[in-house]
Amino acid sequence: MPNHSPWTLLSLLPFLAQAQPVPPCSNCAVWNTRQEPLHLYGNTYYVGTHGLSSILITSKAGHVLIDGALPESAPLIAANIRTLGFRIEDVKLIANSHAHFDHAGGIAALQRLSGARVVASPWSAPVMKTGAVARDDPQFGIIRPIAPIARVEVLHDAEDFQVGDIVMTAHLTPGHTPGGTSWTWTSCQASRCLHMVYADSITAVSAPQYKFGLHPGAAAAFEKSFAFLDSVACDILLTPHPDASGLWDRVGGSLVDPGACRGYVANGRESLKRTLASETK
Repeated sequence: MPNHSPWTLLSLLPFLAQAQPVPPCSNCAVWNTRQEPLHLYGNTYYVGTHGLSSILITSKAGHVLIDGALPESAPLIAANIRTLGFRIEDVKLIANSHAHFDHAGGIAALQRLSGARVVASPWSAPVMKTGAVARDDPQFGIIRPIAPIARVEVLHDAEDFQVGDIVMTAHLTPGHTPGGTSWTWTSCQASRCLHMVYADSITAVSAPQYKFGLHPGAAAAFEKSFAFLDSVACDILLTPHPDASGLWDRVGGSLVDPGACRGYVANGRESLKRTLASETK
């Protein structure tokens, strides 16, 4: 490894996996179903596939993109951005919820197309740079690696990122992965400004060999995330899997639901409760 690399071999050891067959993805074809881009509110648009979210926030000085879905989703996301009349080359910042292949898999290609900065949590950044699945990921062994991303900057909890008049705030929300990150910003339409929340996945999903109850701090990490999402100002909730926040049921009506984040947390708490109970059987 070159001496100038910010990642030493020792620091990367937890993220380097033994060569393994690529796990199958029975959901990928459905997740990657093409979806017409949607105007959500103000300067916020849905540009992802039908099964996986990618969110575009626009400004005259450049745009922000949250999540890149699957590797094969990148051309669809770029096409959706162009369909809306925007340029992929004007995306200045790419943010991530968590470093799984179904949300970060397309980021390497989207970074090449745009030249954008990529930012990720301290846990997620090394995963995204190497492309390997981290050994302490609850889903290690059942999820795929991703294409390594050339340049990934490490973010900090509650850090703001500005592109034009867009101000995005990162919130570390671990649990689903140790590096989970949720994002908040404000979108305005006419004279009404709303609090937008892109809440990371908060379900307790793992490979068969991983037990949340045997990992000190795992439940506490979820509780930290639940507490934040329970209390954050939340007018419109968006999630990495759109079905998790009922997006398609709300499209065509009002997306505004100030209680959506609390309902999302209630589902996450129930998921964790069921998982911990099943691990003791």
